[in-house]
Amino acid sequence: MSRAVPRSRTALALVAAALAAPLALAAPAAGAESPGTGAPAPAPYTVTPLRFTVQAGGRSCAVDADLYRPAGADAAHPVPAVLATNGFGGSKSDGSTAAIGKAFAERGYAGLVYSGLGFGKSGCLISLDSPEADGRAAARLVDFLAGTRTADDGTRADFVVRDGAGDPRVGMIGGSYGGAVQLAAASVDPRIDALVPLITWNDLAYSLAPNAADRATPGVFKWQWANGFFLIGEGQPLLSPSLDPSRINSLGCLHFVTDACDTVRLLNSGSYPAAATERMLAYARSVSPVSYLDRITAPTLIVQGQSDSLFNLNEARATYDRLRERGVDTRMIWQSWGHSGGRKPGELDLAHPEGSYVGQRVLAWFDRHLRKNAAADTGPAFAWYREGQSGYGTADRVPALSQKLYLSGDGKLVDDRTKVARGSRRYGNWLIPTSHSESSLAGTIGLPDPRPYDTPGTYLGWTSAPLTAPVDLVGAPRATLRVVSPETERVQDSGDAADKLVLFAKLYDVAPDGTKTLVNRLVAPVRVPDVTQPFTVELPGIVHRYETGHRLEFVVAASDTAYSGNRGIKPVTVVSDPEDTGSTGTLSLPLVEGRVG
Repeated sequence: MSRAVPRSRTALALVAAALAAPLALAAPAAGAESPGTGAPAPAPYTVTPLRFTVQAGGRSCAVDADLYRPAGADAAHPVPAVLATNGFGGSKSDGSTAAIGKAFAERGYAGLVYSGLGFGKSGCLISLDSPEADGRAAARLVDFLAGTRTADDGTRADFVVRDGAGDPRVGMIGGSYGGAVQLAAASVDPRIDALVPLITWNDLAYSLAPNAADRATPGVFKWQWANGFFLIGEGQPLLSPSLDPSRINSLGCLHFVTDACDTVRLLNSGSYPAAATERMLAYARSVSPVSYLDRITAPTLIVQGQSDSLFNLNEARATYDRLRERGVDTRMIWQSWGHSGGRKPGELDLAHPEGSYVGQRVLAWFDRHLRKNAAADTGPAFAWYREGQSGYGTADRVPALSQKLYLSGDGKLVDDRTKVARGSRRYGNWLIPTSHSESSLAGTIGLPDPRPYDTPGTYLGWTSAPLTAPVDLVGAPRATLRVVSPETERVQDSGDAADKLVLFAKLYDVAPDGTKTLVNRLVAPVRVPDVTQPFTVELPGIVHRYETGHRLEFVVAASDTAYSGNRGIKPVTVVSDPEDTGSTGTLSLPLVEGRVG
């Protein structure tokens, strides 16, 4: 498989911009009227560049920031504050990050927007939003907003509302890398009053090497996304020239902490021996919210993108569930767009937040928790974007699995076990990928991408009858499978997880003319823990309406171009038997309207 990467500075900058700015949060210039919104002209503000020297992750780091101060804010008239930083590869100056400072300063908040560690003109290594590095750095900026420390030039903030001595009223907002840092910061600093993480991760081990069947077993390397980020991180000295020695790692990396480099190298090696893999998984999770959510108490409004193969909806759901289990005030919105594109007219634009459903929810969230406006309506527990329908759907909980279908031996997807035909079907893999879901960076950069496809003989599909009425699916389908693979069984206990069987589960929408749509190009990569036992696959969460006359097709494929695949040839047989509940596969769907007949 060819893994071409851009080599020029221009190409690096193009990919960096795409990774750093998925938010498109453009804001009008200070003092300009908001066209077409009917909103009053934004209030004026000043912008002051600042530098902070902080201790974070055992290092002394320079942090480059801009302070947005609304006109009239002073010690006698304090205002709440909003803290934000960039997406991966960006800085305080990129359009989406600077827009946050502008948009909230125009609405009377103090904004402190900074370049994350290792990016822009900020020092230190990229540590993947580690609580002890990136989280502690953010906490030192909270000290500044509290008035208990100054910037390096002596600037002091005495105009931020305080809830007590050294405790400023401050919220955080930002996307992707600028989303996870909020959770990291709140885990080490309880003074943060509200969070709005957009399109970010729960568990980097799942994000970069997902296993939709068993997170204890090493997953399937998402090589396009992971290497794209690694390239941009290692290219920072080229993209953002700096002589700051704290930005250079002398232990085999250029710009990342050593553990991050070791993780990417292991994933790229295609070999996952138990001890090394266990260390890799432990490191990836140690810098992920999954490992520290129990320390977070700040009210959290989670916004995740339905079109996002990097950090899918399941990541948001995992964070949402854990915070709510602990009693943290948590709401979740699934919007249209994420890292894979998918932006629709009328969706979030923080330049004019009143004009979008998500923007109104964000403003209300900060009104309630930062301005302490008890009348501010923070909305329902859960909301989702409904393409082609009016507005967002809302509910007091995420829809549960509500219909079970069965994988029949004749390739049909049926709604009753008695309709299952006895039979077996077989597919095999090649040494090159034979199925395509996406070119991972294409949607973010705006390049064309071939339609998804599967090569005959290298996948199996089960198709429903045409629908007699529309069906709305909201959430993560779940499949239970049993496969037969003697070649895998012979080698799967070698001690190297690379010898286990890899497969990809996915759900298509088949139109009456036979045209197939892979919803948001999402797939569920699986490294089967043990082919002698049944296993359950959690597919990526989707929101999709299947129209009347369309059919659902559930597919299991041997490979995918965006992921690493099987080591060696491993033929697979799937058996269906109406009388054997252990061998017949099932597909469970979270439906909010209609049923599959």
